[in-house]
Amino acid sequence: MSRTNFNELLEAGSHFGHLKRKWNPAMAPYIFTEKNGIHIIDLNKTVVKIDEAAEALKQIAKSGKKVLFVATKKQAKDIVAEKVKAVNMPYVTERWPGGMLTNFATIRKAVKKMATIDKMATDGTFDNISKKEKLQISRERAKLETQLGSIADLTRLPAALFIVDISKEHIAVAEAKRLNIPTFAIVDTNSDPNVVDFAIPANDDASTSISLITGIIAKAIEEGLAERKVDKETAAEEKEGGKASSRDEASKLVAGTKFNSSEEGDVAVGKKTAVKKPRKK
Repeated sequence: MSRTNFNELLEAGSHFGHLKRKWNPAMAPYIFTEKNGIHIIDLNKTVVKIDEAAEALKQIAKSGKKVLFVATKKQAKDIVAEKVKAVNMPYVTERWPGGMLTNFATIRKAVKKMATIDKMATDGTFDNISKKEKLQISRERAKLETQLGSIADLTRLPAALFIVDISKEHIAVAEAKRLNIPTFAIVDTNSDPNVVDFAIPANDDASTSISLITGIIAKAIEEGLAERKVDKETAAEEKEGGKASSRDEASKLVAGTKFNSSEEGDVAVGKKTAVKKPRKK
């Protein structure tokens, strides 16, 4: 069963593309018609592409890997941040820091710097510096939080990127492509769908369209995380059951083994008793 339908996407305005003069010819397979100089996206194909992307991202989440969401445009940043926080995935909604992926080690150093500043505030270091220095450090901490706070838990490169508007986020797309990281994106009629691995043809400007599609993707990731949790619990139960079974078998083995003794110097061997014959004088 599809995760959405034609009517839902229609009501969200996902079918509206850009002006005909701004179109990218590579989007031709996803364009249904033109009306008043604006391209109309074929929502039947959008439904199929959403299902493909959602299933792939669900499997990535189930494997325990992270998906990085990228949406820095004004009408998308708050929506994406809200949807993604619910599934505990990293996201970038402010300016994309150059080298975020290709120079990941440097980004991690900046994230660790935030932790160092936090430690300074608790271990009494702030009490030994001037008010001016304290203010400068606090401002630096606030700046780092704005830029990198949402990726503080991203300790390694993400397994995939989900992008809203690949034309605006072309640097993120280029970095992911260079590192062979799979890319998923909402692609409008003014962009090239071939630059990403999973293109979802839809309006990437309307907040209703962005909210609907991002919500579907977030739900798929949530399902993947839930299945991962169930699998881990099942594996733990099976492991514990295996240990209990081994203990029971050992107990039965010990209980079934009788050791007999004799005043004549009998030797106990399992359930059998070997009797020594007296020597002839």
